[in-house]
Amino acid sequence: MSNIQDFDLSNLDHLLRRFSGRPRAIDLDTLLLELLHALQADHLDRLPLPGQGRTLDRWLALARVAGCDLSLAKLYEGHTDALAILAECGAAHHAGEGIWGVWAAEPPDARTRIVAQDGERVRLQGRKAWCSGVLQIDRALVTAWEGDQPQLVAIELSHPSQRIEVDNWQAVGMASTTSVTLEFDNSPGLAIGTPGQYLDRPGFWQGGAGIAACWYGAALALAQYLREHCRKPRPDPHADAHLGAVDAALFGARAALRECAAWIDQHPRDDASLQVRRTRAQVEQAVEQVIRHVGRALGATPFCRSSHFARLSADLPVYLRQSHAERDLAELGQQLTGSPASVWQL
Repeated sequence: MSNIQDFDLSNLDHLLRRFSGRPRAIDLDTLLLELLHALQADHLDRLPLPGQGRTLDRWLALARVAGCDLSLAKLYEGHTDALAILAECGAAHHAGEGIWGVWAAEPPDARTRIVAQDGERVRLQGRKAWCSGVLQIDRALVTAWEGDQPQLVAIELSHPSQRIEVDNWQAVGMASTTSVTLEFDNSPGLAIGTPGQYLDRPGFWQGGAGIAACWYGAALALAQYLREHCRKPRPDPHADAHLGAVDAALFGARAALRECAAWIDQHPRDDASLQVRRTRAQVEQAVEQVIRHVGRALGATPFCRSSHFARLSADLPVYLRQSHAERDLAELGQQLTGSPASVWQL
């Protein structure tokens, strides 16, 4: 046995760094794709379009799917959002068969450019980051740039000119969404709508609230575990207090979503950015409270013994980061500075 004085922490640190930095294999779940196709076969992807009187029904469907599985919800929301975008841009006839995604992230190190155009047909060069489901879906709408405005482009993911970069995908939460980078090399696409229309259309913000409905649906599913725990005959006053906090949070988030949906249906062509930013902020804060209170009330047991609870608990904090946190709150605050004082009155 070696002398304890020979123990070298630097060697331990070296081994631990090697272990913690090991690459993670992409965690594809074949059942996700099977269920997506089953939903499509039953026309359950044909949700009511936002702003046409049934926006809340659309969000109820998104929330229901999210309560089942957030990786499924991520792909389902992207597919249904793509169908709504195509309809809004007068391009529903391009929907065809298969599963769609929408990829519009614009980080500074990954930009897609239009390098040639012949009518609707374009050629793409560059990279597109955060392409959720790229290994599972068939088509996607991507933002590409020609000049200073983004143009929406439909692409077929089977084209051989496109290359998938998978090395950076190390996710544990939301692992099955495979949100990796796609590289274009003179790749073909079809221009959808007009330059700038993707961001300028009313549906851009309407769709952003649909994401909050997914957050809410997952939080609701976690809250049900706490509610069932509190229904047991054995008294647990601490769990009851946590349940009361969860109820207050969900009640506020539900009211915000319902009010936002009603506003969108009453003002389908108006800019919904203020209403949606408010709603997303309200739901995000509520979801964070639900995660905290449910975990503290129930302890480690459901994290370790319920696959559904464990998946939601791992996935939801990652999915919630589609919010930009204080950046979104700052945008909301800037919008409110020009509003009248009556904006907060009952």
